[in-house]
Amino acid sequence: MTDAPKLLTLTDVAAERARAMIAARGEDTQGLRIALKTGGCSGMAYDVEYADEARPTDEVIEDRGVKVFIDPAAVLFLAGSRIGWEESILQSRFTFENPNEVARCGCGESVSFGGAGTDQRG
Repeated sequence: MTDAPKLLTLTDVAAERARAMIAARGEDTQGLRIALKTGGCSGMAYDVEYADEARPTDEVIEDRGVKVFIDPAAVLFLAGSRIGWEESILQSRFTFENPNEVARCGCGESVSFGGAGTDQRG
């Protein structure tokens, strides 16, 4: 019997950065919360924030020592995603490699999704 694939995974660099950020914020922080919000030229944007507690409807995963709390409305759109970390002169941010995206805006800030029962923007 094999383990089912995880809903999402973190790269080593993203996990290291997330653990450091969570530790620096304080002991009330349980992990990261990931959701999708409306915005940007492609329609949807990833939203990553600190999670101080699990909400009753959250999907909770743990990968590389990081708890990730996923908004239930985002679960189907995030399935199979890999979260990375990118640093440049202008910004530092979590990045998403998501097989469910059908388009991404030129600046990389917003995405759109397709599939049965959705429009191009989720």
